[in-house]
Amino acid sequence: MIVVHHLNNSRSQRVLWLLEELGLEYEIRRYQRDVKTMLAPASLRAVHPLGKSPVITDGALTLAESGAILEYVIERYGGGRLAAPIGTPERLRYTYWLHYAEGSAMPPLLLKLVFDRIENAPMPFFARPIARAIATRAKSSFIEPQIAQHLSYLETELGKHRWFAGNEFTAADIQMSFPLEAAAARAGLDASRPKLAAFLDRIHARPAYQRASSVAASSLCSAERSARRAERRARDLSR
Repeated sequence: MIVVHHLNNSRSQRVLWLLEELGLEYEIRRYQRDVKTMLAPASLRAVHPLGKSPVITDGALTLAESGAILEYVIERYGGGRLAAPIGTPERLRYTYWLHYAEGSAMPPLLLKLVFDRIENAPMPFFARPIARAIATRAKSSFIEPQIAQHLSYLETELGKHRWFAGNEFTAADIQMSFPLEAAAARAGLDASRPKLAAFLDRIHARPAYQRASSVAASSLCSAERSARRAERRARDLSR
């Protein structure tokens, strides 16, 4: 059985969604980010040396990287589902979007997240105006124009087909969900790009997406309860 090592607020949501779409049984093991550093716990490094999520284990196999995980699950368990047929134009688009999501769409979004944090990070008063000026300049001159360019490109592409690979829903749409949801949350994706907004509405309406979201939410609640219990035990021991 596939085991999903699920870290809160991470890309592992896509893996849960894929497994729900395929109706596969799986086990979920929960990990909670450090509240202050937002880093994964050391226990996740026991699964994979980088301590990143998503990670799955399937028997003796340990596999990281969301795109690789999606391709592995589709190839081994998909039975032809959620992948465009080999040798078709749709297959080329399917492969392209699987790689584009993390290779092209996510880097400027991650840069924006980093520079947003720099702008708001606590620091000595004399350094604050310099750091904020650098962050503002980096965002306005490079990061935000890059994000806008990508969003306009994606809006045009979804004007050609209902889904990213073509007229059928595939794992490429699952892979593309994360950068688009990130853009909607913090990078200005709104109703001014109706094709992208409609895409998000469609995926959010899918029962498998909703089930995966429910699993992820219950995982978060459980992890938070465990973290609070651990904190209480630590306080009790220190008394």
